Amino acid sequence: MENYTIKEQHISISYAELFKATNGFSEENLVGSGNFGSVYRGMLDDHENDAKVIAVKVFNLQQLGALKSFVTECDVFRNIRHRNLIKILTACSSVDFKGNDFKAMVFEFKTNGSLESWLHPEGNDPFGLKTLKLMQRINIAMDVASALEYLHHHSQVPIIHCDLKPSNILLDDDMTALVSDFGLARFINKSITSSTSSFGIKGTIGYIAPECGMTNNVSTHGDVYSYGILLMELFTGKRPTDGAFKEGITLRTFVKDGLSEGLISTIDECLLSNGVQASDHSQTNINHAKTFECVSLVLRIGLLCTNDLPTERMEIKKVRNELNDIKNKFFWK
Repeated sequence: MENYTIKEQHISISYAELFKATNGFSEENLVGSGNFGSVYRGMLDDHENDAKVIAVKVFNLQQLGALKSFVTECDVFRNIRHRNLIKILTACSSVDFKGNDFKAMVFEFKTNGSLESWLHPEGNDPFGLKTLKLMQRINIAMDVASALEYLHHHSQVPIIHCDLKPSNILLDDDMTALVSDFGLARFINKSITSSTSSFGIKGTIGYIAPECGMTNNVSTHGDVYSYGILLMELFTGKRPTDGAFKEGITLRTFVKDGLSEGLISTIDECLLSNGVQASDHSQTNINHAKTFECVSLVLRIGLLCTNDLPTERMEIKKVRNELNDIKNKFFWK
């Protein structure tokens, strides 16, 4: 059995412990699944403290690319540390009770789930009755921008995430956004801005930059494009793959047209129904007007991040600075 310990973390964990923690990787503990595996909620026994709630990402090694994804995530987490990146506890490389290879990563469990679950709750979703307020959305946008700026420019080795989307953004107890899932990530040389991918098309349909779908090259510009799509989804409440987008209409054209028409049908209606409570109708109109103004400024950033030409997209540092200016303008007291 081989156990991986990530960076300065010192816990070591076995397959048997993870099996017990997740009640045999039971269906009732399944919290999500992706291209290369599934995530389970677990309770890890701690002999010194109370039991720790964990998230166990189990890789489906029968899936092509899953093993490479596991190795990539291990490499990435050895090189990153930031308040807006998910914290890993350890990784396990072992065999299951049948002698089959087993690979898993263990993270802190986030009770507020993913951004996806807040924007698009399903019928039995615990977040279905909750909505994100305007300031929360701006804070989340700033958190993700801060994470990208760190990955691209300030980590030990520059990293391209390659799969930025709401399901890969987790929310902490205080609603701080944490970027997760680095299975498709790529390291880049500091002297260049792109890296050749051995996986083929990078990322997820709807979020992937146009140039990444046509070549095997990925870049920081591609991450910025994905961020721009996420930003527009965050404030419109619509996925880029929404069924309403057809016959040449995309999330980007939907936002662009909405900005020219006053955002009436573009803005997420939840932003108007759960805003500041007002005692009279005129005050409500004022609050709505400010909401429209604020969201329009944010959506313009989304459009600039998703320009067709990669070099014409906004720099992520400038994105974070402009979002901070918007926050100060509308929420500073």
